[in-house]
Amino acid sequence: MSNSSLPTLPASDRPEVAARLRDALLGAAFTADGLLELLGAPAYAALARSETVPALRATRGDTPLETLVRLFLLQQPVPHARVADVLPVAECVASGWLASVGADEVAATVDVRPYGGPDGEDWFIVSDLGCAVGGAGGIGSREEGVVLGVGGASTTLAGITVRTPVSAALDLGTGSGIQALHAARHATRVTATDLNPRALHITALTLALSGAPAADLREGSLFEPVRDDETYELIVSNPPFVISPGARLTYRDGGMGGDDLCRSLVQQAGDRLREGGFAQFLANWQHVEGEDWQDRLRSWVPRGCDAWIVQREVQDVTQYAELWLRDAGDHQGDTAAYEALYDAWLDEFEARKVKAVGFGWITLRRTGSDAPSITVEEWPHPVEQPLGDTVREHFDRVDYLRAHDDAALLAAHFRLAPEIIQEQVGLPGAEDPEHVVLRQHRGMRRATKVDTVGAGFAGVCDGTLSAGRILDAIAQLVGEDPVLLRDRTPAQIRLLVEQGFLEPVA
Repeated sequence: MSNSSLPTLPASDRPEVAARLRDALLGAAFTADGLLELLGAPAYAALARSETVPALRATRGDTPLETLVRLFLLQQPVPHARVADVLPVAECVASGWLASVGADEVAATVDVRPYGGPDGEDWFIVSDLGCAVGGAGGIGSREEGVVLGVGGASTTLAGITVRTPVSAALDLGTGSGIQALHAARHATRVTATDLNPRALHITALTLALSGAPAADLREGSLFEPVRDDETYELIVSNPPFVISPGARLTYRDGGMGGDDLCRSLVQQAGDRLREGGFAQFLANWQHVEGEDWQDRLRSWVPRGCDAWIVQREVQDVTQYAELWLRDAGDHQGDTAAYEALYDAWLDEFEARKVKAVGFGWITLRRTGSDAPSITVEEWPHPVEQPLGDTVREHFDRVDYLRAHDDAALLAAHFRLAPEIIQEQVGLPGAEDPEHVVLRQHRGMRRATKVDTVGAGFAGVCDGTLSAGRILDAIAQLVGEDPVLLRDRTPAQIRLLVEQGFLEPVA
């Protein structure tokens, strides 16, 4: 793969220049908060959609911040003298961050976009010009080898990642380095890999400009650059998961048939995880005629790992093809060429008997259990990001339930999780509701139906009484045999614990 037609990148071996550039950017309030204040919410949101006109209108002045926005975000040439008041121009030109154009102007060689870290850090994501927004931007035909910035998929993965301190983390397919940057906050050592050497170069720039420690950068596909004896406590990947005929675009197309790349990534991760470690991926998977999609995904899970797989969206093959053809800008070119590409996508799906494509999250946790837990579910509803703690707590509950049989559950104490509300649904004026729903307002924001016993049980769980004693009291109130109630209720308790409605009390 050659990137010879792409612009030359800034030098990645000049950390002192990156540090001075960073200081200058921060001094001019070129931060996520600074941009929002300058541009206003509508223009700021438009930038995230790769729409620049509102931001151009908002930066007609000559303040330092307006100058930097026009230079790095809007890719406009700016008079040398104006930039010299804000940045160390000579150093930036010499090291390749800026290029001289015309008689007295300079232009940026890369896009530099402010990004707010989870604890208020001021970070900067570097990407190729015109490619600051990842995902289906449809910003025009993208050249092979370009490196995109942060899109919705990147921030989703960052939000669901478990953020506990680890000694070693691995970012597979690092792209512009956003996952490596997040991992650097809680990992002693970060390794980042990518098939595209340009992506590794840009990751080094992102880390340096964000003031983060350097990562161990390695070129290669998936786990190829990782030695056989290397294992990690955290593996993350936003891989090129798009299921397409061929592999035109490195940043999105896996180059394997169907969903084989995602399957291979998941299956190979088990041997690279340390005990208790997490591997977290975004992925696409095929819905094949005559096959249960959940069984397909269960077959991907490696031995010795628990798994939680959440399908967030499903598109039929026509919607899917249109989405990614627009992502590449193919819809803006020759109509006949576009229709031929569209036809090729549908031919590929027809040959594989694919009727739809699912998108979602896959989390693995290495466990020594002989009875691994594999949860595959569909949850297209809104959730509350970040979800890293929610993911970790899911696997904590898996451990708890695996260690407690029904008798142990009845002897245990529970409390209702915070911010759970009860909804009763029924006809107006009816004496009893048709059904009762418990609903979460945090994390996954789940809702689950319970019977009157389950609702009553959950409502009095405050950690004081054991589950068995609560059921005995309910049996007395409703006139039911306490032994029969104890026999049939643990399954409901188990479900409420599994979904996070009830929390065990130590």
